[in-house]
Amino acid sequence: MQKRTEFHFKYPPNIHELDLATMVNMYRSRGEPRKAPAGEYIACAISQELLREAKWWFGLYYSQEVWDELLTKGSEGFPLTDIELNVLGVVYMSEEDVPHREFVEKNAGVTEKLAYLIVSDLRTFGFLSEDDSGFLRITPRGEKALHGIARRIYEKRFLPEMISDEPVREEPKIEQAQKRDKEQTSLF
Repeated sequence: MQKRTEFHFKYPPNIHELDLATMVNMYRSRGEPRKAPAGEYIACAISQELLREAKWWFGLYYSQEVWDELLTKGSEGFPLTDIELNVLGVVYMSEEDVPHREFVEKNAGVTEKLAYLIVSDLRTFGFLSEDDSGFLRITPRGEKALHGIARRIYEKRFLPEMISDEPVREEPKIEQAQKRDKEQTSLF
């Protein structure tokens, strides 16, 4: 389905390149107010205005006014992206056949590490509920948030064809150096 606007929060396209500690730190720091160093300014990524203080999102800065505009109806202040739309949408569509957390994370559209953080936050903020076996259900708050982000991106209530099926970029694989089969001489 064709997106109607790009005016919503987005995760960086190369976020999969980050190590887990950096990704977690950046994810947990999103939305925090940041001040420019003394004598310097930061610029809003949308309005381009120079600011002394702004909200931070994965290296980008947003003025409070723009941040408030980016928040969607029903999100209750939680910054939603198309990935949260995927997660909430997969759970919403599966009401009869309740999906397991692992399935939702694999179909989120991002690396499983980031998907784990997203699902955990959606659960913490009351948009999803998880039983003891790891099965997820969408809450009424989650439905409002889902329809809000769907309206922002597609200008319609959520439909199953809104779920992105773009392939997830794989995390870079680091090749291990092969050890030569030489006997090391003992120094003792």
